Amino acid sequence: MTQPPHEAHQERELRVVNPATEELVDTVLAAGPEQVDAAVAGGAAAQRRWAALAPADRARTLRRFASLVDAHREDLAELEVREAGHPITAARGEAANVRDVLEYAAGGVERLTGRQIPVAGGLDVTFAEPLGVVAVIAPWNFPMPVAGWGTAPALAAGNAVLLKPAETTPLTALRLAELGLDAGLPEGLFQVLPGEGHLVGRALVEHPGTAKVVFTGSTEAGKDVMARAAAQVKPVTLELGGKSPNIVFADADLAAAAAAAPASFLDNTGQDCCARSRLLVQRSVLDRFLALLEPAVTAFRAGDPRDEATEMGPLVSERQRSRVRGFVEESAPALIRGSVPEGPGYWYPATVLEGRPDDPAATEEIFGPVAVVLPFEDEAEAVRLANATEYGLAGSLWTRDVGRALRVSRAVAAGNLSVNSHSAVRYATPFGGFRQSGVGRELGPDALAAFTETKNVFISTESTEEPA
Repeated sequence: MTQPPHEAHQERELRVVNPATEELVDTVLAAGPEQVDAAVAGGAAAQRRWAALAPADRARTLRRFASLVDAHREDLAELEVREAGHPITAARGEAANVRDVLEYAAGGVERLTGRQIPVAGGLDVTFAEPLGVVAVIAPWNFPMPVAGWGTAPALAAGNAVLLKPAETTPLTALRLAELGLDAGLPEGLFQVLPGEGHLVGRALVEHPGTAKVVFTGSTEAGKDVMARAAAQVKPVTLELGGKSPNIVFADADLAAAAAAAPASFLDNTGQDCCARSRLLVQRSVLDRFLALLEPAVTAFRAGDPRDEATEMGPLVSERQRSRVRGFVEESAPALIRGSVPEGPGYWYPATVLEGRPDDPAATEEIFGPVAVVLPFEDEAEAVRLANATEYGLAGSLWTRDVGRALRVSRAVAAGNLSVNSHSAVRYATPFGGFRQSGVGRELGPDALAAFTETKNVFISTESTEEPA
C-alpha cells in the first residue's frame, strides 16, 4: 500500500494555549503523513481482530470504555477548560456526553442486524459489514464530544478509528485514546494523530487505506474534504457551518422566548454551528421582546471558565476574536452589549445588532457571541427570512399555535428544529444539516449503520440432483 505524495513534513510541536489566560498549557508533537501511513496499517490489522470478536465482547469493551470516561469526567473537563476555554460546568457535560455516546453505541453492537428478504428459489440475507479504517477529523469548538460522535459508532460497528483533533485542542483526544486502551481496545484500533489539517488531515482523506471520512468544520474546508474523497469514491459524513434562525411569533410566550434566547447564541461563546444567531421577531412585538431580551443578555455571565457560576468563556484564539470583530463596526451602536473581564484572554462581549437581511453579519457564520435582529410581518415572511441562507443546520420557533408550529417546522429548511425551546443535540436522535451545512447524519439509532456496507447474499435452495 503506497501513500499519495505529500509535501515533506518537518517535525514540530503544537502549542496548546489557554484562551482565558493566554498561557501555554502544553506542547504536543505533531504527526505528519508518514505517521498516517503507519497508523493506517496498524489500524487495519487491529480492525480485523476487533471485527472478529463476538458482538457481545465488543459491546462489553465499549461499556468499559464508557465507565472509564465516567470515572475520569472531572479530569477530562479540566483539560477541556484549559485547552478550549469552556466553562467548567459545560465541560463536565461534554465529558458526560462522550460517556453517553459510548454507552448508546455499545447498545447497538448486538442489534446491528441484516435482513432476510423473500425471493424465489432460495434464501436471501443481508449483512452489515464494517468499512475498515475510518478517519475522524474533529473541530476545535467542541473537541471532546464531537470526537466521540464519530468514534463511538464507528468502533461499535466493527471499524478502526484514526482521530485527528484540531491543532489547538488535541489534549482531550489524546486522553480518550489512553482510556480506550485501558478499557481493552486492541492496540492500534483507536489512534489519535495530532497535526495540521493540510498535512495530517489531507493525508487521512487521500489515503487509500481509509474507508470513510467524518469531518466537522467549516463549509469551505468540508468542500475540500468532499472533493478529495470523491477521487476515490470514498464516503463522507460532513457537519459544516450554520446560520440558524430563532423565530419569535407575536403569540409566543415572549418572556420565555427572551429568557432562553441568550443561551441559544452565547453558549460556547457563539462558537457553535447550531447557534441561533439570527433573531427573527414579529414586528408587532419587537420592542417588547427587546425590552425583555436586554436584561437576559446582560445577565449572562462571562468570566473565568473555572468558576462554577460562569456561563460564557473566551473565544478560542486571538485569530477568532479578530474574525468576530470584523463583523461588528466598533463605531456602530449595538442594540445590546454585555461585558467581559479585563486583562488577558480572548474575550468578546455578548452583542445584539440591528440588521438587514443582506448584511454580512446576518448572512455569514460569525462563530462568536453576536446575534442580529431581523423583524418580520407574517408567517410567510418569517419562513422566507429563515430560509434566506446557504445553510440549513438548526433553528428554533416560538408560538402557542400548534398548527403554525407544524407548518413552519416543515417549511424551514434545516435538519434540527426546536419548538418553544433551544434543544441541545441529543445522542439518541439524528443530527445533521441541509444544504451547505453538511452531508449525512450523526448520532441517533442509525449511527452505526453509517459505518457499514450492506452485503447481499443469495443461497439457492433449488435441487441440483439429477432426476432418477
